[in-house]
Amino acid sequence: MSVNKVILVGNVGKNPEIRYIDSRPCATFSLATSERGYRTANGIDVPERTEWHNIVMWDRAAETAERYITKGTKLYIEGKLRTRDWQDFNAIKHRITEVYVDSFDILSRPASGATASP
Repeated sequence: MSVNKVILVGNVGKNPEIRYIDSRPCATFSLATSERGYRTANGIDVPERTEWHNIVMWDRAAETAERYITKGTKLYIEGKLRTRDWQDFNAIKHRITEVYVDSFDILSRPASGATASP
């Protein structure tokens, strides 16, 4: 038996990019999760650590992302990890790991002053 399940709670790093693949909507964006900093028993400070995750949503989830998710939105996401390889025009090989979303909840919306990153 094996399990491929990811649960993330974090903040959206940029507005979702929407594209259509064979007429299916696909939304991609980054999500930041952070581990709080702390001080060990012997007085050593361990700084906060932020991880960035590549998120992929399809179909109705992508349509919802397009309408309601913006930079700064706090999300709860359940999904699975997928890794893919590709080669660019300069024959350089690339590898990316993405979270393909099965379900999600919007936990909070950003303040009205939030703007998209370039």
